[in-house]
Order: sequence, then C-alpha cells, then structure tokens
Amino acid sequence: MSFRIDSRATDVREIDRFDGGVGWIAHPEETMERASHALEIDGKVWVLDPVDGNGVDDLITELGTVAGVVVMLDRHKRDAGAIAKRYDVPVYLPEWFDGVSESLGAPVTRFGDELADTGLETFVIKNSRFWQEVGLYDPARETLVVPESVGTASYFRAGGERLGVHPMQRLTPPRTTLGGYRPERVLVGHGKGVTEEATTALEAALEGARRGTPRAYAGAVRQLLPF
Repeated sequence: MSFRIDSRATDVREIDRFDGGVGWIAHPEETMERASHALEIDGKVWVLDPVDGNGVDDLITELGTVAGVVVMLDRHKRDAGAIAKRYDVPVYLPEWFDGVSESLGAPVTRFGDELADTGLETFVIKNSRFWQEVGLYDPARETLVVPESVGTASYFRAGGERLGVHPMQRLTPPRTTLGGYRPERVLVGHGKGVTEEATTALEAALEGARRGTPRAYAGAVRQLLPF
C-alpha cells in the first residue's frame, strides 16, 4: 500500500453532513483520504480545499450560491482553481500565503483574520518555509476546520485515537493554536470529521501526540510497505 493520489474522475463519498455544511471524499480508495468541505453562510457557499469528482456540484449547489473557493494549506491547491473558474468566483488565500497563487490559474482574493465578511474566524496554525496552514472556526455552529495538523485518516491516528496529530507534528503538537477551542465538530483535510464529543477528541489528540508517536510512526510505515 502506498500514499497514492488518484486523479481520475470518480463518484464522491459524502461525509460530515450537518446543518449548513457538507464534506466529501472524491476518491474513497485513496490512502490519503483527501477530504473537502463546503460551508453555507447566509445563502452563500464557501468551498474549502476541494477535490473535484462526479457529484461535487450537486453537493455544493444544494447549499446555496458559491461565493468563493478557499485554500487553507499551501499544499492543498488540489482542484481549487478549476472549481473557482467553473463558478466564476475567486480563490481565497490567507494574506500571508506565499508561492501559491501563481499555480492556481484563477483570480485570487486575500483575507486576514476573517474570511471575507462571513463571520468565519481564521487563524495561523503553522507558517514556515515548508508549511503554511490556516485554521477556520465558525462560532455560530461551533465548527473547527483544520486542513492538515490533525486528521482522522489511519496514518494520523495511533491506537484508539479518534483524531490524531499529523505525523510530522507529533513531537511538537499545535497545542497553543488549537488547544483553546471547544468545538462541537472538527472537520479535517484527511478523513471523516469528528462530530461527536469533538472537544474531547481534540484534547486527547493534542495531549497524547508525543506519547503516541512510536505507534503512529509504526502504523504509517506499515501502510507504506508493499504487501
């Protein structure tokens, strides 16, 4: 098994359905479990880190009118440019993202600590030469969106974890940036979101990240081996 990315069109698998939002995995057989989401705010839809596939348009448009496509991690350009062009809307990037806009092939709009005028709060999770990641929090629905630093795909989790810290951050988990939130749900960029006892799952992931590092690394290695 390898961490493959499938670029072929496929029927999407719906995940994370809730009032005002939906998620999907466009290629359910991928090991990476690349997850995408759409949030509705006042009849306008914001599409987050999208991977395209058959049925994506139906999921998006049933929520409302598409207002923009958001890239939350510098490596998550995915199909953002193509979907933005299809709906004739901009790709929204954090104002501090560097080296992302050039390859999108679509108009770009920048945002600061709020996504446009949506009331969705945005905050820096990680900003380095090799990793630029922004988080998003919807205080009205108590929804936290984290594109990369935590996830539920199998290679994120160790033991009985429902939510795990990214393998590359387990020794330095993002407790300062994520530890202050008590969300009703956590949506992630890899895997299905956590919609029950989400705050408990987030706290456990952050507190147990270092302790679970050996098991997490062993699990990731097993997935890379050609069985």
